Amino acid sequence: MSNVKNPKAYLAEFFGSALLVAAIVGSGTMGSQISSDSGVGLTLNAISVVAMLWILITTLGPISGAHFNPVVSLVMLYRKAISTTDAVIYMILQILGAIAGATLANLMFEKTLFEISKVDRSGYGQVTGEVVATAGLIFFIVLLTNADRGKKIPAVVAAWIGSAFFFTSSTALANPAVTIGRIFTDSVVGIEPNSVLPFLAAQIVGGAIGLGLTAVLKGK
Repeated sequence: MSNVKNPKAYLAEFFGSALLVAAIVGSGTMGSQISSDSGVGLTLNAISVVAMLWILITTLGPISGAHFNPVVSLVMLYRKAISTTDAVIYMILQILGAIAGATLANLMFEKTLFEISKVDRSGYGQVTGEVVATAGLIFFIVLLTNADRGKKIPAVVAAWIGSAFFFTSSTALANPAVTIGRIFTDSVVGIEPNSVLPFLAAQIVGGAIGLGLTAVLKGK
């Protein structure tokens, strides 16, 4: 078990989560300003997020493991890859970083710093999309880790999320910290508070499914 207790790792998780959400919110806002076509906006949003994920995982992975996602941290805790203390600190900092990232994007686009989203994301379709997006994310991360192909994780994670932007009805938040952070933007990528709990539950269920699928295929 890794017991990080390393301020640099903690800072990397906060910083990475903040930049990830800043990219999500900022590119979503920019996309809606550039074009009234939602397809154009979604494409620009996806490109920015894919690029940011690849950059963050590649550069910060050696420092903290580049979780940026409480579900990933919980899975790594279950696999005894990190300690309970580290997992708890990571998750807290991921959430705080996500809120900071949304605030930063609001600042860059001269919006209210702490605005509450009014974007309704209710419905079983979007919840199902979150289960699928998160299950795939965890499945590929654990599968590559088990196969000792960790160097492929940045590209695979970025590609999975980029693809899931378009084939899931929820546009693949797949991350409780990101979901909470997106409460604080009233842009097109926001999520209103009443939609959050079903999304969080779906992401946890998806993480468990992804872990279970890996165990079945790899026997670990």
